[in-house]
Amino acid sequence: MLVYEKVSMFLHIISHHLKNQVINNHFNRSIKTVSRSFHNVLSVIIRLQDVLFKKIEPITANSTYPRWKWFKNCLGALGGTHIKISVPKVDKPRYQTQKGDIETNMLGVCTPDMQFVYVLPSWEGFIIDGQVLRDAISR
Repeated sequence: MLVYEKVSMFLHIISHHLKNQVINNHFNRSIKTVSRSFHNVLSVIIRLQDVLFKKIEPITANSTYPRWKWFKNCLGALGGTHIKISVPKVDKPRYQTQKGDIETNMLGVCTPDMQFVYVLPSWEGFIIDGQVLRDAISR
């Protein structure tokens, strides 16, 4: 398989949040080939992260921007949020919050220019923010 086809499948999966079965039908490849290609491209992107991804620069000590003046020498800000989701009936108890909503917990980190540099999605419903942060740090 040519590289452009592998990259095309990878981009198709991550941009449209598709399952391998859909890509299998669209590109006429086996599910195993789709999976292997996805992981090949992902590993290359991870190895090239220093070239592909923007370097984070700390907030300078002389920063006068009102939103960030209290965060001198910090790389950015982090925060969590709950996102309402639909899950199969079997999984609903896992994603139920204290208020009874079905939600997933997400942690996001952004730079001072409001660009996301890290996202940790898919935590089940009711969980303490400290546990999400500990998991992010351990990864």
